[in-house]
Amino acid sequence: MYTDIHCHGGGGHDFGGTVEGTRAALAAHRAHGTSKVVASLVSAPASEIARAAGVIRTVMAEDAGLLGIHLEGPFLQPLRKGAHDPAALALPTPDTVAALLDACDGTLRQITMAPELPHALDAIETLVEAGVVVAVGHTECTAQEAREAFDRGATLLTHGLNAMRGIAAREPGPVGAALADERVSIELIADGIHVDPGLVAGLFRAAPGRTVLVTDAMSAAASSPGRYLLGGLDVDVTEDGRAVLAGTSTLAGSTLTMDRAVEVCVAAGVPEADAVAAATTTPERVLGL
Repeated sequence: MYTDIHCHGGGGHDFGGTVEGTRAALAAHRAHGTSKVVASLVSAPASEIARAAGVIRTVMAEDAGLLGIHLEGPFLQPLRKGAHDPAALALPTPDTVAALLDACDGTLRQITMAPELPHALDAIETLVEAGVVVAVGHTECTAQEAREAFDRGATLLTHGLNAMRGIAAREPGPVGAALADERVSIELIADGIHVDPGLVAGLFRAAPGRTVLVTDAMSAAASSPGRYLLGGLDVDVTEDGRAVLAGTSTLAGSTLTMDRAVEVCVAAGVPEADAVAAATTTPERVLGL
């Protein structure tokens, strides 16, 4: 029933790790109502992305519910890298963009980019022309820089309010720019950890029909507490489901499932029909399905 356009794994497995693990991650989320998934990959060299894309392509051939790849990186602002390996970050030069498109070989559906990076605006145009949904995220960009990205074709904000400049009186930042632009939809991790419930309800009111529920789930979703790997980095998952980089308080994705995201939104005061739409028809529209 649900469509998750930002999900790294579940059931103890990462998407793109192995064919069997990718199948298991899909099954874990399917058990919680998610029938369609875009498999998210963290920042990595093109060679590793090509390897993971091969795995995902194999599963896509047998399971129409796996829609393709979301590259969450490597074109991220180092100051807002979150749980990404800083050594894997890169600038979106024409050659690097071409290498990533080649590595994904037709499976790339979505990519996250910090628009303030050198070459980013031209890269957005190139990727949109290739049929890729471009999302602004992991960014220190100003509202004006976000507007320029939207004018060049970006139509989404990656996990809005997280890993980006906040809204201030004289600098509304990327969130303010997205709220004011009807062309742009805003991802939201509604797990009760990433975003205050009052803000969850407020975002739905401020951007009606443009809020997209995502899990940003890592392999620990629908699994157990303990230590996991995310893109080669150690992640500790607590009993209450909080996932953080080992030894830090930095959130490293979530352990959320989409049925729980809908429940959190409804508990925060979002009408159930709106919460369900944010997990079904709105993400499908973003992808052009």
